Amino acid sequence: MRNIPLHTVDAVDRPLLAVATDYPAGTLLDTHSHRRAQFLYGATGTMEVGTGDGAWVVPPSGGVWIPAGKPHRVRMLGVSTRSLYIEPSAAPRPTLQCEVLQVSPLLRQLLLDSAELPARYELHGRDGALVQLLLHELARAPTLPFFAPMPQDPALAALCAGFLHRPQVHASPADWARQLHKSERSFTRFFRLQTGMSFGAWRQQACLLAALSRLSRGDAVTAVALDLGYESPGAFSTMFRKCLGRPPSEFLVV
Repeated sequence: MRNIPLHTVDAVDRPLLAVATDYPAGTLLDTHSHRRAQFLYGATGTMEVGTGDGAWVVPPSGGVWIPAGKPHRVRMLGVSTRSLYIEPSAAPRPTLQCEVLQVSPLLRQLLLDSAELPARYELHGRDGALVQLLLHELARAPTLPFFAPMPQDPALAALCAGFLHRPQVHASPADWARQLHKSERSFTRFFRLQTGMSFGAWRQQACLLAALSRLSRGDAVTAVALDLGYESPGAFSTMFRKCLGRPPSEFLVV
């Protein structure tokens, strides 16, 4: 199924519905939720996903798992998507939070083929087997580290949200502590309690998300590195490769 609204087929008695949709660059799908769980894959481009739990950036090598009923918003950066909408009783992943999943070559091909599935596909024929294999591959897909969790404390959440919009690799925990009227030691404990990460790890993750978004828009590696506060493109590339196993040039859209 291609470029059709979910609500027109949501009631169809099938465990999985597959919909392919093309989005103009910059399209924002404001906060919404689905009755079914969703796996959202961008065959091209990059997606930015936000929920109350945090922020994700999803490159073409990955897709995002969105649990049933989870409010989320998505910004499309030149994306042609393949979405799988899965009945909660058939959901292959038990998590209550969004996850970025690695898309293997097999899963990618299955996702591309799924666009040809009709809403009322035969459960026991070739189409039914394709659906079952999709569910098996989603269950075994590893997660990718493209996530920056958001705290529940309103004051800290405001600082984190501002940082996600203008990240700087040398942002100081002492400065954040002063803004929250805490000692640096108290802030360090508080930040980990709220996010599950150290401040330094969260800061690096936020910078990585910003870098992925900008590279996907075609920004030069040097410009991204310097804007984030790295002393040189080489230092930025070393961090990037350490985190993702690939150089930033592989994510650059030209």
